[in-house]
Amino acid sequence: MTGPLASGYLASGVEVLERSGSTTVARMVVAPDDPVFAGHFPGFPIFPGVAVVEFAHRAATALGTARLAAVESARFVRPTFPGATLTVRLTWDDARRRCAAVVSDDDGVVARIKLRYETS
Repeated sequence: MTGPLASGYLASGVEVLERSGSTTVARMVVAPDDPVFAGHFPGFPIFPGVAVVEFAHRAATALGTARLAAVESARFVRPTFPGATLTVRLTWDDARRRCAAVVSDDDGVVARIKLRYETS
């Protein structure tokens, strides 16, 4: 596993719920004791945006290996807090090189992310 948080963050893992055609759906619970909260922010923990991107990337590569070439865009709509359940819906292009990810929690959209992968 590669990526900015590959060294043990997102301890709760990613569960793929659906994969059909051009769509992948996955979820994870933001563990309140995840090490990423140690300094982000004391007294008011917020799940970092880079961790939301990493979640989308791990969901995209959960059932196969692909090398992330670029985060083409990332728009964070609102914060994510410890204990939240995140769901990502990935929509792939025809070549499965690019995907658009919409990350949500129980209250709605958290982020919209576009990822691009290298071909093997």
